[in-house]
Amino acid sequence: MNAPAPASTRIRLAVLWASLTFCYLYGDYFGLYRPGKLQGMLEGGGPVGPTSQASLLFVALLLMVPGLMVALSVLLPHAVARWLNVGLALFFAVFVALTMPGAWWFYLAYGTVEIVLCLAIAWTAWRWRAD
Repeated sequence: MNAPAPASTRIRLAVLWASLTFCYLYGDYFGLYRPGKLQGMLEGGGPVGPTSQASLLFVALLLMVPGLMVALSVLLPHAVARWLNVGLALFFAVFVALTMPGAWWFYLAYGTVEIVLCLAIAWTAWRWRAD
């Protein structure tokens, strides 16, 4: 049996971003099960303070990035895609690390995996030579 041909760097990056996106989605979903979370949302509490159009737009734009990077890693020119992957992956690794202190165990598990994925993205992009 032959081993499959290695995937291109663009495909590997897209798959890593897709995996990161799923971890973000499921981590946020399971967070809704924390006692009092839904009640706080019903009372106007949002992810970054009181719920407002601006706060929800901020969070939406922040969380659009990993999903968009799936496509952008494949579609953008090499140099642009490479540096976006490095910069954004490192940004998200730091962002997740800053949200972890005091978090519930499930979030610590997701956060650890998310940081590993971000570092894998940054490392893969850093080592990426033009296809």
